[in-house]
Amino acid sequence: MTNITATVITHNEQRNIERCLNALIGVADEIVVVDSNSTDATVEICSHYGCRIVARPFAGYGSQRQFATSLATHRYILSIDADEVLSDDLRQAIIDLKTDDSLKAHRMYGLRMVSYVCGRPVGHSGFGPHLEVRLFDKRYATWDLRDVGERVSHSDSVVPSTLPGCIHHYRCHTIDELRYKELRHAAIKARVLAAGKKSIGILTPWLKAARAFLHCHLRQGALLDGREGRRIAGVRYAATLAAYSDARKIKKHTAGAHSKAASTPE
Repeated sequence: MTNITATVITHNEQRNIERCLNALIGVADEIVVVDSNSTDATVEICSHYGCRIVARPFAGYGSQRQFATSLATHRYILSIDADEVLSDDLRQAIIDLKTDDSLKAHRMYGLRMVSYVCGRPVGHSGFGPHLEVRLFDKRYATWDLRDVGERVSHSDSVVPSTLPGCIHHYRCHTIDELRYKELRHAAIKARVLAAGKKSIGILTPWLKAARAFLHCHLRQGALLDGREGRRIAGVRYAATLAAYSDARKIKKHTAGAHSKAASTPE
């Protein structure tokens, strides 16, 4: 029997967290929740499920996930978000691997992700079905600590195995909720962009936003997702514009501060 620690990072997820935790019953032998100062009933709900809850100010997605991994008692980690739910097929596949002790046959597993926007499955728009490493031996993997990474890093020699079923990712209940989440990501991306060496011209935010809009529509197939696809492309435009506009402001402020410091006599 191989034990699994499920890790969840949360912030005001009372609307989603119970559905997520219910699907972990029988799969996870330990649930570690890293909560970034929720003001709703998230922590109370998690406590009812016997989760180990640790409060930590939000320090970036990769950083939060890696911190949660560091708290795990068991070697194998199942990383899942509060707005995600294991399908019945995936639940059973993981339980079978645990029971016959064959989980150790692979160091990590790629799980199929299926996204929903406003309750409807999305097949394109950059949210189409894809594989992500979410079940892994923590000795051989680590989270990308770049704030916008949110990927498990591992040696190229390790080839993740795949499992049947999927993780249902309920990204939002409303477009306003999706916009809030994307703008939150944009604020993080802005800091990463501002730290880079490339300059950001006055027209760059608008050009990048237009490119993101067209990329979502044409390359990622938002047109095939109908109304939801058009709205997702609009949110992508707004988030990209915000990320580059904020990054430009940060760069200008930093350059001004450095210039002022250099001109100040000792």
